[in-house]
Amino acid sequence: MKLNRFVAVALAAAVWAVAIPALAQVMVGGAPMYANKDIVDNAVNSKDHTTLVAAVKAADLVATLKGPGPFTVFAPTNAAFAALPAGTVDNLLKPENKAMLRKVLTYHVVVGKMDGATLAKAVDAGAGKATLTAASGGTLTVTKSGPLIMLSDESGGMAHVTIADVVQSNGVIHVVDKVLLPK
Repeated sequence: MKLNRFVAVALAAAVWAVAIPALAQVMVGGAPMYANKDIVDNAVNSKDHTTLVAAVKAADLVATLKGPGPFTVFAPTNAAFAALPAGTVDNLLKPENKAMLRKVLTYHVVVGKMDGATLAKAVDAGAGKATLTAASGGTLTVTKSGPLIMLSDESGGMAHVTIADVVQSNGVIHVVDKVLLPK
């Protein structure tokens, strides 16, 4: 009888060990994000990031974002791109505007892995704000309001992190509600 209880407890523990990570899976755009996949492989599954994925492809940044990193990506949603002035996205996607598109997209990338806790600590250490250098060379200012993390761009725009800490094999994604614009 003791052996059967031991087997039952061991089996239950094994089931929970498998089930808990599945239950804790982060969903973005209706799709699960997998920590063992890279930024691009996860982003292509998010129905909320089809514009971002199209832009990354048009800017020839797929290989970079599939690279070893680590990267921190502030990923604007389709709604964030749609909020730009009419024609902006179509104009950026034109081949002759590839350099500007790359600048806008790499402005959303910081080299290194900065999860939400790291960003919050940097804000606290900076007396309420932290400055990040984007891969484009521009700067982003991070602030927080309670648990909410916000980013200000060089053009005066502000984005809120709506989903933080989407862990990737080559970094972390934070979903944002606005497109950040460099000067």
